[in-house]
Amino acid sequence: MDKKFSILLVEDEENLHEALKLNLELEGYEVTGAYDGAEALKIVQQEYFNLIVLDVMLPEVDGITVCETIRLQNADIPILILSAKNSSADRILGLKKGADDYLTKPFNLEELLLRVSKLIKKSEQISAKEALPEVYEFGKNKIDFKSLEGKSINNEKIALTKKEVMLLKLLIENRNEVVTREKILQVVWGYNVYPTTRTIDNFILNFRKFFVLLITLAAVLVLPQTASALLQVQADSRLR
Repeated sequence: MDKKFSILLVEDEENLHEALKLNLELEGYEVTGAYDGAEALKIVQQEYFNLIVLDVMLPEVDGITVCETIRLQNADIPILILSAKNSSADRILGLKKGADDYLTKPFNLEELLLRVSKLIKKSEQISAKEALPEVYEFGKNKIDFKSLEGKSINNEKIALTKKEVMLLKLLIENRNEVVTREKILQVVWGYNVYPTTRTIDNFILNFRKFFVLLITLAAVLVLPQTASALLQVQADSRLR
C-alpha cells in the first residue's frame, strides 16, 4: 500500500479493539482508537479519516447515534458498523442511519479486511473531489475563507466570524441540495442532538446579521427552497 489511509476504530471491548487495531495496522492503515461514542465524536471533529469502523453498543453515546451525528456533518466518509446485534431490523436501522456496511459479530477477519479495503476505495474516490479554493467567487461577490472576509456586490468588505465562514462553506458545498436548519446547527455549532425550538429562536436572534449576510451573499449558491427557508426563519425571528 503506497499511500497510508487513516481509520477511526471505535470499539469499547479492549481485547477486540487491540486485535483489530493490530491487524489493520499490519495491512498498512493508520489507526486511531476511541473507546466510547463521545470520544469518537470529539475525534471526528478534529481529524480527517478515510473510514470509520464503529461498534454499536458503546458507552456514553451509542454507535447508531454516533453514525447519525457524523452523517449530519459528513455525508461522504464511509462507515462500517460492527455489531453483535444481528437481526435484520438492526442491520436495516444501521444502514438507514447512514452506515455504508454492517458486519455482525463474530466475524471472519479476512472478510472484515476485504470490506475495509472496498470502503477505502470509495473514500479515495471521494477525497479526489476538488476542494473549495481559499477564495471563492460567484458573480461580483467574493469570500476569502482564510482571512474570514467577504466582499459584496457593491465591493463592500465584510468581516466574517469563523461560524459565518463555516456556514457559507456548508451552503456552497451543498449548493444543489436543501440545507435544513437542523443540519446547519449540527455542522456549524456542533450539537449532538436536535436543539429545541427555543434554542433555534435564540440562535436566530443572536445571529440576525449572519442570516442577512447569508441571504445577501449566498442566495445564488443554494436552491430557492433553502434561501426561502432562511428568509422565513429570519422573518419568524423578527415577529418575536
